[in-house]
Amino acid sequence: MADLETLGRAMGFAFAAGINLYATVAVIGLASRFGWVQLPPQFDAFNHDWVIAAALALYVIEFVADKVPWVDSAWDAVHTAIRPIGGAVIAVASLGEASPALEGLIALAGGTLAAGTHLTKAGTRAAVNTSPEPFSNWLLSFGEDAFVLGLGFLVLKYPLVALTIVVVLTVLIAVFLATVVRWARRRWRRSRVPAG
Repeated sequence: MADLETLGRAMGFAFAAGINLYATVAVIGLASRFGWVQLPPQFDAFNHDWVIAAALALYVIEFVADKVPWVDSAWDAVHTAIRPIGGAVIAVASLGEASPALEGLIALAGGTLAAGTHLTKAGTRAAVNTSPEPFSNWLLSFGEDAFVLGLGFLVLKYPLVALTIVVVLTVLIAVFLATVVRWARRRWRRSRVPAG
């Protein structure tokens, strides 16, 4: 059971990091600092003044940037490498002491999961930015913030529930991506057919 809880924390935080890395790090750091839940000792890595302050400052910047159409897409483009790396680091930190092979495997899983959620977020944002009104962008951004904070607290309190949610959402993202790829292929084939 403890191994599944560790996996739930690792993958839950990696999933959230792909959407908003700084909010995720801030949640871990603040939870560790104020003892909101009993965390394993490896989370003490996030319980430093500089880590918490940097995460909160960058979260405020991201909070503002995320509400401005096209600025959010530029911010996401910059974070295409940062969020997956952050997800991998958080996933490995969630393990505590582990073999190098397990650390490598969890780093790959966490980084891949964070990359998947990041690309889903960035793609959705790019599509929403084509709308002439800013309200849909704001609603999506506030929804992402609430989701990351909610998932972060869920991971801290109920890691097995969080793991279940992450698995279900990952499957839904994969199904959505497969549907988009099929649709794009059909459109591309139709556009290549010469007009008769």
